[in-house]
Amino acid sequence: MTYTRRSYFVYILKCADNSYYTGITSDLERRIAIHQEGHDPDAYTFSRRPIELVYAEYFLDPKAAISFEKQIKGWTRAKKEALIAGDWDKISFLAKCKNDSSHENFKKEE
Repeated sequence: MTYTRRSYFVYILKCADNSYYTGITSDLERRIAIHQEGHDPDAYTFSRRPIELVYAEYFLDPKAAISFEKQIKGWTRAKKEALIAGDWDKISFLAKCKNDSSHENFKKEE
């Protein structure tokens, strides 16, 4: 008996309305074709075609892929665009907490 390890892709599509769609699949080419062809009228990308693949990351661990997909879905547009551009410095900057309760906004007492 041979065991073949399945691989996964987390991907980002840029839609015709300039929005982004993030998904996960084990067959990237097939999944992109399904989005492009518009098989499901209730799907987010159906009315936003044509779509363009702008980012894909390869994973062997399905849990890591699912976790990364969920993480990206919670990101701002700016952070997604930094990921697409491969700008890790910008992602790090955008990830920093900037609200009033941030530890960076409190001065150390002397």
